[in-house]
Amino acid sequence: MDDGNEPVRLREKAYASFTEHLLARDINPGQFVSQRQLVAMTGMPLGAIRELVPRLEAEGLVKTIPQRGIQIAHIDLNLIREAFQFRLFMEKEAIALFCVSASDELLARLRKEHEDTLEEALQGKETPELELRAQTIDWNLHETIIDSLENGIIGRAYRINAIKMRLINQERFRITGRVVPVMREHLAILTAIETRDPQTAMDAMAVHISNARNLALKL
Repeated sequence: MDDGNEPVRLREKAYASFTEHLLARDINPGQFVSQRQLVAMTGMPLGAIRELVPRLEAEGLVKTIPQRGIQIAHIDLNLIREAFQFRLFMEKEAIALFCVSASDELLARLRKEHEDTLEEALQGKETPELELRAQTIDWNLHETIIDSLENGIIGRAYRINAIKMRLINQERFRITGRVVPVMREHLAILTAIETRDPQTAMDAMAVHISNARNLALKL
């Protein structure tokens, strides 16, 4: 019996595979690819790839250029400014609510993993493994704050922007050699959340995002 959900599953698998390869740098910003190349890379059928491309265009991850093919989005100053402005708007509002709703247990867990990572980095153990763990902790804090809204529309929009943010990170300001300052900024955010004062938390998040934006823009 035909499964009417199969085309949907194929589209989602194609999207997940594409973004995985994009973030793994198997394809690079500005690179041109064909639909056939995407089929080979993702292992998905051509029909799923044809349906995938309009979604990627709508999300600003690719652009179709006549006679040339599909171009992966460039990491330019305009993309950086827009992606960070989106983060600032979304995360300031989200953290204001999070600092009221987050449980003490959750905040204690977040604080401990940041403090443990900071202590390890301060001891001169900033290994590739530690940097990878710190990057995961970094992303997890922001996603936890957004997810606390329990708003599917916001969550989906945020994750599309998060793909662009991760590409910007790779291109402009990797966490390599920066575990200590990143963990300290996050601990300042957690301290602000622990005051349970929304404005204090919003200000701390704004400082953090502005610092990251300036690094990306090389200001």
